[in-house]
Amino acid sequence: MGSLILCHKKRAKRPFEIARVHMRVYTIEELCYYICNNLYLIDHTIMNRRLCDWLDDELELEDMAEELRRQLDQNAELSEFVLTILQKSIIYAPLEITRMHNLLEQLQNQKEVEKAKYKADTLLKAGEYAEAILVYQSVLNHERDDSVKEEFYGRIHACLGTAYGCMFLYEEAAAMYKEAYRICQEPDMLRAYLYCCRRYLPGQEYMKMLSGNPVFLSMSSLIKEEIERAQKKVDLDMEEARLTVWKKEYRGS
Repeated sequence: MGSLILCHKKRAKRPFEIARVHMRVYTIEELCYYICNNLYLIDHTIMNRRLCDWLDDELELEDMAEELRRQLDQNAELSEFVLTILQKSIIYAPLEITRMHNLLEQLQNQKEVEKAKYKADTLLKAGEYAEAILVYQSVLNHERDDSVKEEFYGRIHACLGTAYGCMFLYEEAAAMYKEAYRICQEPDMLRAYLYCCRRYLPGQEYMKMLSGNPVFLSMSSLIKEEIERAQKKVDLDMEEARLTVWKKEYRGS
């Protein structure tokens, strides 16, 4: 049987706000949970004296706060700062600490452009679409890193297309997917591009765009079939839901 890990009882009256994601945390457990699930996003919004003061004043974790202040004075690595929080919180087992340590080291060995993409990817998965767009755009607007393949930037365009699409900005999404397909030549990118065009272009303009391009026409037919299948499934689910309601009403009567 494993040892029992007791949670800290102290809850802050004044929360610590993580500016990047507009999140407020009230306990050391909440802080550690955020760190462990957002390692790609950890930056100066966590590694600062404001956090040290909050840990000291609100949670009364004086030893942890003092150690973190010392690390800031010595310009310690971000990984050391984060691991100190996780270790001194006494929440995670050694194996989990080791796993996160390895992941932090892996992140440190990555190129800056790769780190930026990982941050944007994490924001995108978390539903922070506007924030993700800003990070993706900063990568594209920055000087190109010739040490990464051109396809890397193609995938950034595709991710931007996804972010725009999630915000129902289909015209902007189409432009990103079009560029992504030009670079990577992947069918899924073409499918996404045509789907977005279908969503924002008037019918006649969309058909005009397809005409004379057998690849576009073939992919558009597949998209139409996928939409029809999805619609049939929705209709079937709605019908089953109605039947369930009618059965309950009948039995209740």
